[in-house]
Amino acid sequence: MFIDFEGIDGSGKTTLSNLLAAKLKRLGYRVAHAREGGELQAPTARRVRELTRDSRLLEMSPRAEFFLNLARDAQQLDEVIAPALSRGEVCISDRYLYSQLALSGGGRGLPLDELRPACELASQGLWPDLVILVDVDPDLARLRKRLGKLQSKRVSDSDSRKGLAGAGLAVRVRESFLEMARRDPQRWLILENNDVPLRVLEQRLVDAVVARLEGREQQVQRIVPVSTSRRPEGPVTVQNVEERFFQALDAVEQREPALAVWLLNGLPGLPAHQQRLAFAERFPGLVARGMNGLDDEPAMDLREVLAELAPAEVAFSLTGRTCTRAAMLRQRLYAQAPAEVLASLKNDGTPQAWALRERALRDGKLAEVLAGLAGQDCEESWVVREAGMQRKLYADVARSLTGLPGSRADALREVLLPHDRLAVLRSTLGLDTPVARGVREALAGKALKLVLRSVTGLDTEEAWALRERGAPLTKEALDSVDGMNAPRAWKLRVEHLGRWPTTAVSSLVGLPLGPHAQALIERVLAAHPNKLPLLRNAYAAVATARALSARPAGTRRLDADAANRVEA
Repeated sequence: MFIDFEGIDGSGKTTLSNLLAAKLKRLGYRVAHAREGGELQAPTARRVRELTRDSRLLEMSPRAEFFLNLARDAQQLDEVIAPALSRGEVCISDRYLYSQLALSGGGRGLPLDELRPACELASQGLWPDLVILVDVDPDLARLRKRLGKLQSKRVSDSDSRKGLAGAGLAVRVRESFLEMARRDPQRWLILENNDVPLRVLEQRLVDAVVARLEGREQQVQRIVPVSTSRRPEGPVTVQNVEERFFQALDAVEQREPALAVWLLNGLPGLPAHQQRLAFAERFPGLVARGMNGLDDEPAMDLREVLAELAPAEVAFSLTGRTCTRAAMLRQRLYAQAPAEVLASLKNDGTPQAWALRERALRDGKLAEVLAGLAGQDCEESWVVREAGMQRKLYADVARSLTGLPGSRADALREVLLPHDRLAVLRSTLGLDTPVARGVREALAGKALKLVLRSVTGLDTEEAWALRERGAPLTKEALDSVDGMNAPRAWKLRVEHLGRWPTTAVSSLVGLPLGPHAQALIERVLAAHPNKLPLLRNAYAAVATARALSARPAGTRRLDADAANRVEA
């Protein structure tokens, strides 16, 4: 029997496919997994996959990507799947040709009628007996994927080729999978993976697969495991969103405690702080990292407590903090986490920050100093950038230019463009310069997510044109109006509320909780009262607005981006 798992990135298909393989082996079945442990078993297929993920290959067309992915699956079929089936084994795959139809057709927009014959050729007539679609809310999948990277220490500012298209790609791919399942209900089994413990999903999955192996009739196409947590009754409003969010958080803690910690990322206020204290002993690294952007005394106190347990994460959380306590803590953490300490110095031009940079340069940490040099336009900073150019640290030099205006910065960007276009694009964050406009125009069709993020906060015709073209395709168009109160920002939110409700709400973080904001939040909550990422972002908007209003006049500034960062 040939069993294929499909689903968007972050759906849990890899985890569940490996759990199924292990369980079937314990039950006495002979099982082969074509992607055991998350790794393609055919070496040639692994090499091909590296090409399809390489974000530097910006000129790769959707058609070329499709044929490369097809080659990968054909190699897996020839080298792993077909031999296992010929031996009479149960063969499990994590992605098959359906993924290429969903990505290239649903995601990239190539005509499905032209893709199917090529898939038939690659399949040699061999298609799965059972396709298990692990279905999940794309917003939740993105949270889990980001959390997984953090826990496995795979955090970077780079993107895969799929990532460059923006979060909307996953939404379109999911819709394509669901349509394929609808058209072939006897072959496809849909397993929802939103709000139940993994052990419950695993058991329901094993029961369904064993029924197929034993020749028993499958009665349902969609398996919706019953949630073990009781959902509160009644509507969610701005007035009770805090209570409802923390109720939901308690339920998440029971099944995915690390996710519960991550949902607190950047949230201000006493209730969130108390929750962090409760999690600090079990998850010191996640708790520390989740304080990025928080500058109150309780947050600083907790950083000092966690400094020995999670030095790198505490250092990361100091980004943007220029107070004396932050400077002293960096000095304390430098020996244990120099890279994170130096990266946290972005936009920090204090004498203490420069003393730390000079110490690091003496230690030979040029690349790390460049990583935290954003916002610096003094002569010392340009000397460091010149040293970086001599050492060919092009991506690090570009990173040091992030958000930096001026002809000198633009001239260096033009020199860097042939070496790393994406790094230069990232450096244009919030800038309206000829170079920034030219890079965006050149890369809008190749790296839409980064282009849209680079116009965050910009109120220019070019920025609005990019947002309006990009909004039907991906949520990052709304991310770029975070905290903006302009009429066109409100128009964009309202027009695309149905497609990107979670992001429309997160874009309100940093704004006062006026009538428009309240109405938008309550409209979305009424439509999706149990959507966890949306509930979290609604509470972030409310809690941040309250924190801002509680501050004395003249000091009402909060890092609203930190409260939104959990969604990135």
